[in-house]
Amino acid sequence: EGGSKIKKTIFFFFLVMGPHSALGPPTTLKLINPTQYRFEHLATQMKWRLQEGRGEAVYQIGVEDNGMLVGLSEEDMRTSLETLHRMAEKVGADITVLRECEVDYDSDDPRKIAEVLIRKVPDDQQFLDLRVAVLGNVDSGKSTLLGVLTQGELDNGRGRARLNLFRHLHEIQTGRTSSISFEILGFNSKGEVVNYSESRTAEQICESASKMITFIDLAGHHKYLKTTIFGLTTYCPDFAMLVVSANTGIVGTTREHLGLAMALKVPIFIVVTKVDLCTRATVERTVRQLERVLKQPGCNKVPLVVGGPDDAVAAAQQFAQTPNITPIFTLSNVSGESLEHLKVFFNILPPLSNSKEQEELMQQLTEFQVDEIYTVPEVGTVVGGTLYSGICREGEQLVVGPTDSGQFHKLTVESIQRNRSGCRVLRAGQAATLALGGFDRALLRKGMVMVSPEMDPTICWQFEAEIVLLFHAKTFHKGFQVTVHVGNVRQTATVVAVHGKEELRTGEKAVVRFKFIKHPEYLKVGAKLLFREGVTKGIGLGPPTGKDPPL
Repeated sequence: EGGSKIKKTIFFFFLVMGPHSALGPPTTLKLINPTQYRFEHLATQMKWRLQEGRGEAVYQIGVEDNGMLVGLSEEDMRTSLETLHRMAEKVGADITVLRECEVDYDSDDPRKIAEVLIRKVPDDQQFLDLRVAVLGNVDSGKSTLLGVLTQGELDNGRGRARLNLFRHLHEIQTGRTSSISFEILGFNSKGEVVNYSESRTAEQICESASKMITFIDLAGHHKYLKTTIFGLTTYCPDFAMLVVSANTGIVGTTREHLGLAMALKVPIFIVVTKVDLCTRATVERTVRQLERVLKQPGCNKVPLVVGGPDDAVAAAQQFAQTPNITPIFTLSNVSGESLEHLKVFFNILPPLSNSKEQEELMQQLTEFQVDEIYTVPEVGTVVGGTLYSGICREGEQLVVGPTDSGQFHKLTVESIQRNRSGCRVLRAGQAATLALGGFDRALLRKGMVMVSPEMDPTICWQFEAEIVLLFHAKTFHKGFQVTVHVGNVRQTATVVAVHGKEELRTGEKAVVRFKFIKHPEYLKVGAKLLFREGVTKGIGLGPPTGKDPPL
């Protein structure tokens, strides 16, 4: 039964997903004593590459434009790297040699090629921020892995590393995550890890980091599935990290989490933990099991097992450019075996969106999704969430809603915090907490949006979506009640109509009209939708752009 679920989930994903567009690494044969004009041209080209990569780029030295690995002599390589260093200094960046290797070429002298990471802090002092959702079955080691990565200290084998991540007493007592927590891993311009091990605060990490990985730690137990789905649909992760225990393999919710990430089109890579508890044969058996699942018809993934730092560099570049590549890491949180390979991967992993797409989002009207609500002493009401579009500043006037009666209330953003440090300007795609001062908390709930008054937001009680039924034991028909997840919206809805059919069975498609039960919601046309009810799971899209959802 579990196998049939994952097959259907993956099949839908394969049908709708298109290839990512990404710029490959620039190739350069050599950079030896360029003229002043040539140097200025190369520096301008590097600056453009950095802007496209939102602050970072990878250069390949010793490779011709057609991709032929020619290589350079030791002296030519040294001179080329010096020139590259001067170019980086001119544009305010640092360089790090990722890897060097010898190539076989028609020459008696040894020849090398090199890959070099160029990174700078963006001009607006906004570091590159990637969000990674952490998935996997309960007790697979998700929170422990994050604790080891972000705290900089290995685990003792009894769960010490995960204690700093838990938010509730019952999580500490049971060792099981039940809520969504966020952890950060920073890299400076030279590619070095910046974390808490040197008694740094989150604010200090943000100040010294050029690139930040924000981990979204999601629950692994099946009874917290709604929380896991909420995290995947709400926080818009760039990537998903599926954690699998080497000694248990694919069990419990592993297949389900894999299917959810793939159905929501989140690029996924896999980390096999606890290799210190197993023999090499057991680890290899788990990896083979993962490879079989990834290669299934409909899934059509290409597993890439990372065995060293060179593999990690290649995996990071191919993963962002080719959606079919799925890197697999094997490591231990206790011994630290192969942990550095994962850090190298995170250091080089590029963003999926380029600077042009980011600019287009920032030029739209402000829209902030409300995911968390707090009351902080001496601060007042605070909301946490993600800025979907536009720019939000301190003192901004917004409207929040919809309420149960469908209204929007005016409010003022008094202050902003990102990664637990102060921030004056929030840009599209960034997650933050906003202080609303004395605004009445009772008027707020998860699933609301804060938007510019000029947007004139519309709300709906009913909406239509084109869905695929991933798994259902019987038939899906009018009158059925399901829990609907659309972005940060999570509410029970009734199936009002199934257009063109009387009922649906597993694997079938249809356009379905849903009606919310409790209160109206703000929905975006074309948003991804996921619904569930017991073992029933489905996925869909809102009406195509240009067709307004029915009110």
